[in-house]
Amino acid sequence: MKLQRLALALAGAGLFAVTAVSGSAVAAGSADPKPSVKTKVAQAKQGASVKSAAAAECASWVGWVRADGSVTASDISPAKPPASDPWENFQFVGVRASGTFYLNENAAQTQLYYYGLFLQGGNLYRHTTTINMNTNVHTPVATKVGSGWTSFKTIATSNYTLMKPRHSYLYGLNANGSLYRYSQVGTAFKSLGSFAGFKSFKAMTVVSETATYDTLLMTTKAGALYTVRIPVTATAKPVLKLVRSTGFAAYEGLTAHGCGVKGGSLIVGVDHDTDSGDQYAFSKFNGAATAMTAYGKIPQVFDGTATAPFTTYWHQLVGE
Repeated sequence: MKLQRLALALAGAGLFAVTAVSGSAVAAGSADPKPSVKTKVAQAKQGASVKSAAAAECASWVGWVRADGSVTASDISPAKPPASDPWENFQFVGVRASGTFYLNENAAQTQLYYYGLFLQGGNLYRHTTTINMNTNVHTPVATKVGSGWTSFKTIATSNYTLMKPRHSYLYGLNANGSLYRYSQVGTAFKSLGSFAGFKSFKAMTVVSETATYDTLLMTTKAGALYTVRIPVTATAKPVLKLVRSTGFAAYEGLTAHGCGVKGGSLIVGVDHDTDSGDQYAFSKFNGAATAMTAYGKIPQVFDGTATAPFTTYWHQLVGE
């Protein structure tokens, strides 16, 4: 089954040896009848090699974790209404928020796996979910990164690792009204400070990853949609641009995928209260001048506690 990416470069083969920490669930996976993750990897690597990741197929690859810890995902194609092609679920662990799931392979190209970050209670965990390509069984192994995350409402990750200077950041939206940023240092995370002024914000996802900045797409409780460009420079302040003033209040979950060679994005907004989602297409984000197409309701039940984008290690977002 497929997932999207997490923005911290945890793609080393050494993660396979990580053991589960006390209090985190490590589950045996269930069979997945669609072993096309190999195709996903091959296409992504080819696209990255010719610097055409932005020209990848126009589809949203969205995953969600259910209350019982199982994960499923769907390929959602833009149309009116959108078309949903769901995948078989596999067993994971219970989460309340998740960063991107990234699909990768080991150096010998003998093992496929997903990696990413998630919140469980007040703790931050990272996972490596290996895929047995003979049986299609997914086996997640989680390790605790740190505690003190109870007040964080949601997280998002960036993954600028194919070109230099590389960076992989974790963003956390806190109930105290601040947006926090962390970088990975070995297997730990270093705080890069916080930005005040985000008390009214609700959901977020990454839409751009570049050498000099990341851009988050964020909704407010009142329904506005903003881009938040955050320079890599530690002392620089975020630049907010209003994209739409209303219409996005319902969504607790957001995912973003690139679409087209000009930096367009497919956005899926998920309403966890009604287990429903909608798909939108945006031109390259440019504040209120951004063009938008609303494709409408997705014929899929999003019955999860958390929604996450799925992607591969080789895809880079260039939406703003």
